[in-house]
Amino acid sequence: MTNRRCSSCLCYSVLLAAIVPLISSAEQTESESNIRFLIYVTNEASGDVSVIDGLDRKVINTILLGKRPRGIAADPLNQRIFVAMSGSPLAGPGVDEKSLPPPDKSADGIGIVDTRTGRVAEVLRGVSDPEQVALSPDGRRLYVASEDAGKAVVIDVASGKLLAQIPVGGEPEGVAVNPRRAVAYFTSEVGNSVAVVDTVKFQLLRTVPVGQRPRDVEFSRDGTRAYVTGEVDASLSVMDGQTDTVLKTLRVPGEGARPKGIALSQDGRRIYISTGRGGQIVAFDTTTWSVLGSVQVGARPWGLALSPDGRYLYSANGPSDDVSVIATEPLRVEATIKVGKRPWGIAVLQLPP
Repeated sequence: MTNRRCSSCLCYSVLLAAIVPLISSAEQTESESNIRFLIYVTNEASGDVSVIDGLDRKVINTILLGKRPRGIAADPLNQRIFVAMSGSPLAGPGVDEKSLPPPDKSADGIGIVDTRTGRVAEVLRGVSDPEQVALSPDGRRLYVASEDAGKAVVIDVASGKLLAQIPVGGEPEGVAVNPRRAVAYFTSEVGNSVAVVDTVKFQLLRTVPVGQRPRDVEFSRDGTRAYVTGEVDASLSVMDGQTDTVLKTLRVPGEGARPKGIALSQDGRRIYISTGRGGQIVAFDTTTWSVLGSVQVGARPWGLALSPDGRYLYSANGPSDDVSVIATEPLRVEATIKVGKRPWGIAVLQLPP
């Protein structure tokens, strides 16, 4: 697949040299660590990915992908990103599917972008209506939520071969792999549940009830906790990552809150939740479960990601076609970056020194 929008661009290595200009002393104070990183944003309506330089906060590349790019994940070496693309028509919850145009199944796939060249390297086919993706800790297997099929799909990354398709409940969306235990969690929007899948035997172990219309799921770095957002009842379910049980259910505050995205600090002591139509990001202390604060961002914040040093949070704001740059201490919006149409997901990749 050819990246038509980047055909006249300089090669990616030249771009990387260009995105790290001399930084003024004021800018050095703002970004003391000077960690070089890129922010990848999937734009559902324009069918592309915006690449933002994390230090100067400017879009440096736009990569054309295909229809409805949504979920995004990076491999452990930060050399590739995997993006779920779908030919199913865009529709909100409760829409009569009979009123929609037929899906374009030829557009379904997982786009693989080589981050060293900034180009699409390959598109994996054979997954129906993929919504979100996650990689195994070693990067060898890809786990995909196939929304219209109601299945967890496991793909061998090297060969592109489908290894398994496991029923996990209606409209699976969120997917995360436990970094310390051979299981993956898939949220079922219809079933109001989390499906626990054995990643060795490729079988469903159990189904755990959570909040209403669960969207995202995220594990702590040690795999002992998992967090699930419930959109309809504004819930955050805290799960034990070893026993697969719900330990606590919290309400995400804010008028009109519809929790979606999750970002977890590296030490696991702080969790950030995007509230969709609520227009805010809410921060919780995971030790006391007190609300640390909230901040208003763009329209319908969705995907979230943190900078490598944890000092900044990025939210994909769909209807406003932008990304908010949020300082985490204290919570405040420092910048807004225009991207493509209907930004959906975000991944941050740290560059080598």
